[in-house]
Amino acid sequence: MKCGSRLLTATPTTIFTVISALAARFEAINLGQGFPDTEGPADIVRAAADGLLDQRNQYPPLAGLPELRRAVADCNRRFYGIEIDPEGEVVVTSGATEAVTACLIALIDPGDEVVLIEPLYDTYLPVVRMLGGIPRLVRLLEPDWALPRGELAAAFGPRTKAILLNTPMNPTGKVFTEDELDAIAALLVRHDAYAICDEVYEHLVFAPHRHVPLMTRPGMRERCLRIGSAGKSFALTGWKVGYVTAPAPLADLVMKAHQNLTFTTPPNLQRAVAFGLAREAAFFDVRAADLARKCRLLSEGLRAIGFAVLESSGSYFVIADFRPLGFAGDALAFCQHITEHAGVAAIPVSAFYDGPEPPRHLVRFAFCKSEAVLREAIARLRALLLERHAAD
Repeated sequence: MKCGSRLLTATPTTIFTVISALAARFEAINLGQGFPDTEGPADIVRAAADGLLDQRNQYPPLAGLPELRRAVADCNRRFYGIEIDPEGEVVVTSGATEAVTACLIALIDPGDEVVLIEPLYDTYLPVVRMLGGIPRLVRLLEPDWALPRGELAAAFGPRTKAILLNTPMNPTGKVFTEDELDAIAALLVRHDAYAICDEVYEHLVFAPHRHVPLMTRPGMRERCLRIGSAGKSFALTGWKVGYVTAPAPLADLVMKAHQNLTFTTPPNLQRAVAFGLAREAAFFDVRAADLARKCRLLSEGLRAIGFAVLESSGSYFVIADFRPLGFAGDALAFCQHITEHAGVAAIPVSAFYDGPEPPRHLVRFAFCKSEAVLREAIARLRALLLERHAAD
């Protein structure tokens, strides 16, 4: 019998599935996968519930409900000063992962090159390769994850079609600076390329840092496809509502890709997200400040145990170096060890690399949990360390 797709057959089960299954087996606190352990804002959830009863449950428009497209356009103007036509420059998708896929389908032909920045979200590479694209990897280095200008310039060439830029960045928590964005913009202009901007954590940036979309930089308005996520912004990850902002000719291509991926997104969720996006700026500031507190709580707790903890400027995640603890194995072994013996799950950062010799001493913790859960996780890890020291 003929085999299925060679590419997918060779693609391993995602590390998130592996670690989450291990966490369930050992009843561990799951600080691996990036989902909150509490519900999102009650009024937004209520808007979704009410939306099921308003007799509008049939197919919504392909590009998304007009009220959600208007809300996305309004947010672009309110937060970033970007003027967007909601009729032709916004496409609603079933989650940001679909949005990334639809944007890549809209741009990439076989043989086109796509610049990707490591460490990177694990779905980027498989989709680029499924489309016949050629990835060109640029690696950021700890501890500050600064953009290496020379390596970035060398990754661009005559076949470069796009860069896929994630800021705020998963897994590092890095927020790209305006200077770094301008360096990227200059290369896009020089090589007549586009940027797919995965900005799902745009509202989850910790002061004094701030999120600046690449689309706001000179010459970038017509070259950027900007992706947002209601799931991340409102801590409602299961809803899978994303949205793409792009110039009309590119948005039309994204819409055609979306038509052949999921076609549309539940209308009640779209109306609820429109309601949420209309909230005042202070609403988003409070959510970011709450996450910043949780980031500090977990980071300080891990440092007190003995980890070397890297700075996180946004997102749901913080990265820690476990070498000061004296553990002899690599990051995957460490994550398996603490899941089984401490009842706390984390993700090896090596899973976010495709190139050779990824860092094997770093693990990613998610802090988008209740403070009580974070304190319990810290206590469990401390107890494991004390137990190991006693055994020594």
